[in-house]
Amino acid sequence: MASRTSSPLLHPNEQDMDLFTVMAALSDPVRLSIVATLGAKSEVACGCFDLPVGKSTSSRHFRVLREAGVIRQRDEGTRRINSLRREELDRRFPGLLDLVLRELSAIGSLS
Repeated sequence: MASRTSSPLLHPNEQDMDLFTVMAALSDPVRLSIVATLGAKSEVACGCFDLPVGKSTSSRHFRVLREAGVIRQRDEGTRRINSLRREELDRRFPGLLDLVLRELSAIGSLS
């Protein structure tokens, strides 16, 4: 199976995560649905999300979440695997991710 040849994905260090950047990343309904899915499952490939947007737009949503420090992405063959950076977010912003996931669950958005 061929692998991706693009440059390595950049993720912010935990100490460089900014609350306002994280909150901005979480302000979009499509990105919230990505976070909800990842909150229910530990790892999901980009192609497994059923998002109501095109491929290039979904790529942008994943990039915004990654650059904010909300998700970690890694390439596995031709797939890009996503996971929440739960431990880092909990250390940097205690309770934030749990609050977001609890609210998503309460409104029925949690996959």
